[in-house]
Amino acid sequence: MRTVEPIRDKKKLADMKKVLKAQSLRDWLLFTLGINSGLRISDLLQLKVSNVYRQNRIRILEIKTGKEKDFPLSETCVKAVKEYLAETNLPVASTLFPSRKGGQVISRVQAYRIINAAARTVGITDPIGTHTMRKTFGYHAYQTGIDISRIQKLLNHSAPSVSLAYIGITKDELDSVYINLNL
Repeated sequence: MRTVEPIRDKKKLADMKKVLKAQSLRDWLLFTLGINSGLRISDLLQLKVSNVYRQNRIRILEIKTGKEKDFPLSETCVKAVKEYLAETNLPVASTLFPSRKGGQVISRVQAYRIINAAARTVGITDPIGTHTMRKTFGYHAYQTGIDISRIQKLLNHSAPSVSLAYIGITKDELDSVYINLNL
């Protein structure tokens, strides 16, 4: 299995959202929730309309860890959910990301294809997958100044060093702080 990286370039993120929205509101919402929540793809795909309909928070039981996850939705996510639900008129009990082939949830493989194709369309050549969304969330949280121990907790990692490696922060990047500070 190839290791995927976060999408570091905010312009590429915006371009991907445009591409995805043009092809499918479902795909756009999947990506928007993915990069703004840090949820694993298995947890994103288990979401029902009832998890987000008229909600400002998502409350789920994580599939991998069995832990309860409860977090607020950002303004970006709330707007995306409202737009998606207004356009699709999905029943409250249905899956949030239905397949076009009969209402079942899209597969992890299909989610991978969706994200990967959009990345290629906007010129991203690095390995991209569904886990890229989770790593992108962690990377941009770190870049905005969120303490790595908080990111560790949000991603359920065992140590800050695991989170740093996970989001692609290298020793060279950390060393540059020492080199460039020069007080």
